[in-house]
Amino acid sequence: MLVAIGYVVVIVSVFGGFAMAGGHLGSLFQPVELIMIAGAAVGAFFVGNSGKAIKATFKALPYIFRDANYTKSVYMELMTLLYEILGKIRKEGLMSIEADVDDPGKSPLFGKYPKILSDHHATEFITDYLRLMVGGNLNPLEIENLMDGEIETHHQEGEVPVHVISKMGDALPAFGIVAAVMGVVHTMESVGIPPAELGKLIAAALVGTFLGILLAYGFIGPLANRLEQRLHESGKLLECVKVTLLANLNGYAPALAVEFGRKVLFSTERPSFAELEKHIKQSKAK
Repeated sequence: MLVAIGYVVVIVSVFGGFAMAGGHLGSLFQPVELIMIAGAAVGAFFVGNSGKAIKATFKALPYIFRDANYTKSVYMELMTLLYEILGKIRKEGLMSIEADVDDPGKSPLFGKYPKILSDHHATEFITDYLRLMVGGNLNPLEIENLMDGEIETHHQEGEVPVHVISKMGDALPAFGIVAAVMGVVHTMESVGIPPAELGKLIAAALVGTFLGILLAYGFIGPLANRLEQRLHESGKLLECVKVTLLANLNGYAPALAVEFGRKVLFSTERPSFAELEKHIKQSKAK
């Protein structure tokens, strides 16, 4: 929704301002210039990226246009789930969660928290390290190193489409200049025609530069920024899981371990201690 609103504001501001200044919107309609710029950008996109990067970019694009999933309610579900898992371990032992970890989709424990269960990456991250806790003899430092490595890999993979889209945005002004130069060449070939017709050709050539800059900074560049923000938000969720599980491994009670995880969240999504405690109590009462 925010992306659509932002695009509307850009279009209305730029084209509306041009019309208010007395410009004729019809003179900006130059499909040939747009074909040159868009075609060159798409061609460079395929030339400059591997198949893996292209696939990752197309896979990431739908998430740009969706509202953020990492809200306060999601984090409260996450920390309540972790509290229940760690509480079960404390009361019944590590082996008591083996069935929940092996098939979280059929687990009554995970089933109470659909927002977390629907996030495949988060669920996999939680179950993988709980499985290590159940079946392995790793100490907290070794598990922390594994978690850091996985989170770093997650960031590296997520940065690929960010860089791809950002590079495309950076290239668009240059492709706009290419289209403008081609228009100037065509104009120079047409010297001798009436001044009014010559003026139209010059205006059409300048539209290429305009479109390249507008597409770069008004449409494509912001998408890279938005995708980068989503990447940081998804990484914060994994960091919350990491800190909570490590606190438990170091001997802290579930309530304190969850408090460790709460403290690493961004202030805009972090629930207060009282809010989280109330949510946990309500969940236990169900």
